[in-house]
Amino acid sequence: MKKGYKALVDEAMAQVKTYSVEEAQARLNDPGVQFIDVRDIRELEREGVIPGAFHAPRGMIEFWVDPDSPYFKPVFGEDKEFVFFCAAGWRSALTTKTVQDMGLERVAHIDGGFGAWKKSGAPVEEKAKKS
Repeated sequence: MKKGYKALVDEAMAQVKTYSVEEAQARLNDPGVQFIDVRDIRELEREGVIPGAFHAPRGMIEFWVDPDSPYFKPVFGEDKEFVFFCAAGWRSALTTKTVQDMGLERVAHIDGGFGAWKKSGAPVEEKAKKS
């Protein structure tokens, strides 16, 4: 293996803005900030969600962010700061680096991800399971 996941995550962490849970929580109700959850849907159903976060699965992010893609999601065309998170902060670091490379300028991720968010007692809502 030329470059493993740890090297990729470390490189991303060195190139993206990282918020502590406290810094992220201070932005939660800011209308100029959109939280983006890149976890798998089963994780959301099992662990809960950050109130107001938009779910964008890691595997679709490049397609949902690019306005030229047939899968583009309008939320990514809004003039906002996007704060990405996953379970532990690894996938969100890679995601933040990717969208930053694609041209989204105001991006960051949460150190420790949703796990650290939940552990700190920050707001969490239940995600309704599809029937």
